[in-house]
Amino acid sequence: MKNGKFENWPESGNLRMFVEDREKQFLLETATLSMHGIRRKPEEQLKSDYRLNFAVDVDRILHSLAYSRYIDKTQVFYLVRNDHITHRMLHVQLVSKVARTIGRYLCLNEDLIEAIAIGHDIGHSPFGHDGEKFLTALCQAHGIGEFHHNVQSVEFLERVERKGIGLNLCLQTIDGILCHDGEVNDTKLTPQRGKTFADHERELALRRSGDPMPLIPMTLEGCVVRFADSISYVGRDVEDAIRLGLIKREDLPGICVKKLGRTNGTMVYSLVTDVIKHSAGKPYVSFSKEVSEALVVLKNFNYERIYTNPTFKADLEIIENMFSHLFKRYMTDIQDKNDDSPIYGSFINSMSEEYLSVHKPAHIVRDFVSGMTDQYFLDQVPESQRPKVKIKPV
Repeated sequence: MKNGKFENWPESGNLRMFVEDREKQFLLETATLSMHGIRRKPEEQLKSDYRLNFAVDVDRILHSLAYSRYIDKTQVFYLVRNDHITHRMLHVQLVSKVARTIGRYLCLNEDLIEAIAIGHDIGHSPFGHDGEKFLTALCQAHGIGEFHHNVQSVEFLERVERKGIGLNLCLQTIDGILCHDGEVNDTKLTPQRGKTFADHERELALRRSGDPMPLIPMTLEGCVVRFADSISYVGRDVEDAIRLGLIKREDLPGICVKKLGRTNGTMVYSLVTDVIKHSAGKPYVSFSKEVSEALVVLKNFNYERIYTNPTFKADLEIIENMFSHLFKRYMTDIQDKNDDSPIYGSFINSMSEEYLSVHKPAHIVRDFVSGMTDQYFLDQVPESQRPKVKIKPV
């Protein structure tokens, strides 16, 4: 600095060029430069905007309607009233923080990382992965393929937001969102570079069809978010389960405690440190073999002791029946053109002709139901038919 100013700080009109040059100086060659962001529809006004491409994507996602609904979306535990249990909003913030920390030490593009992280779970249905499973069955029965929350995240951001016009995000952003799968146990992930929008559409179609083809992000930033997804939820779910009395800390597998630690904080620190150590300067993102194996053991423990624990699965049949009831009801309302139905007042009436002309009734019902918060979903049926909320001490 000189006289309280950066020596090369632009006086006027060149802020964008300044920050683009700064990216070139500080990011590694393996990073994704913002100037290389690709949009489906070119936007002339962005050329004079001092915000870079992926920073614009962050702002658009943050101000989307779908992002605001994270606040009442299930992460793991639903029908539990406890202010300290993780919801989807907190999860995506944790993913963003963990991923940006890793990206900073690997000299990657933190704007792109943040855009992918905050948008990656926008397509989650009410009641988390159980709701996703119920919607898959209903979507298949109505001939529109499987329901996957990562595909639906892209659907919301590209084809539902702004009354169906979409946010016109960069390919690198929506590719990272589609390919974020934190349930996959990756020891090492090398980006599949050079994708096009045609490749992206093909991957969307394959995933809807049920094709098990693995989805690999096209950028190192996308790979980092995928690792950060696992890092952010696995220890946090342990803490929530302990708080709810499902498990005790001493139940944790010994190898996990030895390699990762026994609290969420130590687990996150151990995993992040391991990723940085084994990925720095590399064209891939990686855990060490030992840490990866311990993480797999912990994920399996969580699955057996937490995610499938019958204590919090007692209402599954009621919830599944609610999904079936609402899907059928809204399909009938569209067929009968029932303007009094919530699907008209809260969704169809606000959508553009561009959206309505290319979406079948089943697509519209899928988008409406999957976009609901947990409470809005419950409010759609009489109180006597809803499952009971479990109140747990804070």
